[in-house]
Amino acid sequence: MQEVSAVLSGVPVSDLPLSDLREQYLGEQISRKDFEGRIFQFLMAHYQRFRLFDHDRDAFTDYLCWLYPRLSRAIDAYKEVGASFDAYIGSIVRWSSKEYRSRTADHYITERACWETRAMEDSFTGEYTPTYLTDESFKPVKKTQQVLILLLKSYSFVSDDFIARVAPAIGISPDKLALMIDKLHELREEREEKLRNLQEKLNCQYYRCAAYRRQLQSLPETAARRDAIRGRLERAQARYAKIKQRLATINRGASNSEVAKVLGIPKGTVDSSLYTIKQKAMRGIYKP
Repeated sequence: MQEVSAVLSGVPVSDLPLSDLREQYLGEQISRKDFEGRIFQFLMAHYQRFRLFDHDRDAFTDYLCWLYPRLSRAIDAYKEVGASFDAYIGSIVRWSSKEYRSRTADHYITERACWETRAMEDSFTGEYTPTYLTDESFKPVKKTQQVLILLLKSYSFVSDDFIARVAPAIGISPDKLALMIDKLHELREEREEKLRNLQEKLNCQYYRCAAYRRQLQSLPETAARRDAIRGRLERAQARYAKIKQRLATINRGASNSEVAKVLGIPKGTVDSSLYTIKQKAMRGIYKP
């Protein structure tokens, strides 16, 4: 819109036919910038003759602002064979309005589908609010190093509230435990960035699928665009499944070597502690 305003500044509205304006442009009586601006002004001044958008001037103005960048290409594509320049521009305006209406409708449907999907998610999340323990702290544990290793392995799922309550149980200050977890975030910054990017792509594909489903629901069964939208939906669903599978293969927990580095102990100690926990847990005899 700013580009259009800049081009139109100082350009007088002309009632000359567009063919005459083109002759002035070809004769270098007006610049290319003025030529394009006067075409825009001419179309605006005679918008009723096109019978578009129920003679709504504001809607027609919005459409012309969308069309304006395409006018330059249309001017270059015109050949002096058959229809006059006036008829040529008129046909561009009428045919492009169909694409504009289609895109506007698609944007509306997409936006509505995304908001409805998000609203459903928010409602679902609000309905199943997780219940946390009400105790201020956990009971002290004997095998503090094993519990600490387990906690650091699952660092990405540990909240500040959990740190404050579990730290006294394993004989460590909450601040020191928080520093350890911050250190793991630093060590795994590249991996976490990769996870965030994949999660964002997954969310985008999720909303895109929802938008395509909404478009299919809004189209009549006989609409020619149904096959094209259905194809887009299938491709979006395939990409969603692929990203989801890829996301599932990425380990969200810290590696044994990273835990060992944060604790300042050999990696073999972490390996052996986790192996012992796993074996006892499988036999149902592990107690921290």
